[in-house]
Amino acid sequence: MSFSQPVRAAAGNPVVRPINAAEHLAFVRAQRSVSFLQTPAWGRVKTEWRSESLGWFDGRRLVGAGLVLHRPVPRLDRFTLAYLPEGPVIDWSGEIGVWLDPLAAYLKEHGAFAIRLGPPVVTDTWSAAQVKEGIAAPDIRRLTDLPGQWGDPVGAQVTGRLSGGGWLPQSPEGGFGVGHPQFKYEIPLTGRTEDDVLRGMNQQWRRNIKKAARARVEVAVGEVTLGEDLKAFHDLYVHTAERDRFTPRPLRYFETMFAEMRAEDPERIKLYLARHQGDLVAAAVLIRVGAHAWYSYGASATEKREVRGSNACQWAMIRDSLAAGCDVYDLRGITPTLDADDAHVGLVQFKVGTGGQAVRYVGEWDLPLRPMIYRAFDLYMRRRAR
Repeated sequence: MSFSQPVRAAAGNPVVRPINAAEHLAFVRAQRSVSFLQTPAWGRVKTEWRSESLGWFDGRRLVGAGLVLHRPVPRLDRFTLAYLPEGPVIDWSGEIGVWLDPLAAYLKEHGAFAIRLGPPVVTDTWSAAQVKEGIAAPDIRRLTDLPGQWGDPVGAQVTGRLSGGGWLPQSPEGGFGVGHPQFKYEIPLTGRTEDDVLRGMNQQWRRNIKKAARARVEVAVGEVTLGEDLKAFHDLYVHTAERDRFTPRPLRYFETMFAEMRAEDPERIKLYLARHQGDLVAAAVLIRVGAHAWYSYGASATEKREVRGSNACQWAMIRDSLAAGCDVYDLRGITPTLDADDAHVGLVQFKVGTGGQAVRYVGEWDLPLRPMIYRAFDLYMRRRAR
């Protein structure tokens, strides 16, 4: 499911100009759902980028908004890559040129050599049953090999118009890479009860939730303002990173994230801590904007894995998302692999166990505004990735 669309613009082309954080936040709050990556607070979290809020105006009426993150070109600081992660928040269902052309003109005038954006628009959806069948089938290697997926006509239209307008697709075939993932796993919540969501999970997930309850795993929302709970989460997160071989973010990053996002909305971000007999066995970060909830970061202990603290954390966050009236619980990125021999398929299988559906979004696209500088930047990034 794509994020809900903002109010439609009138027949005239909207005008792009800067807006302040208060105007931007008011627009976000008026929408059913907006990515947390398109909130003013996110610009303050990403301290290595310069951020600005832009608005699309139909006369005096604000009809669209976007958070732009600017990254300078090495040795050419007056030029920037202008990045709108999972945005902008505009009406993607019509003629997108009336929205994107004034954005390109404004950003080029203010020193951008290229725009990168990720339309919050779905192209394809696969049910949990389809994904399970694909993993079991020896001739199926990727989600896109599965027959019978549901295709969104708006997604197909946006993809075609971006391609025809000179935009270049950036989403990696493997699903992960620079930017944000094109393939995600989501649990629809609209009109569902806790029992209904539980019934949609596979037997292993239901069994693990029951195991955690029988073991008396206790899940509580942390008091991050005290610092102790956030430090406990980070220690466990670093332990998880060492075990699973990924690079952890520093504690300061999470301190900034919680401070900025809570200042914007006290309910925006929460820390869940699962304890067994006083021992922290799992922890997770939940973010919510409007009717969309995201499982953002997680950590788990190597000891006491049999008490299933991670499942207990997930179930607590899903239940709270239901109680908050959310339309979707977003488990974030997956790769499109269904190959049983691929190391990434384990993550897909874990998320498929929740029920829900695999979703492909339009992905991230670049529009070069100064082609020579863009080519130099692209070469620089390719060399860094080696």
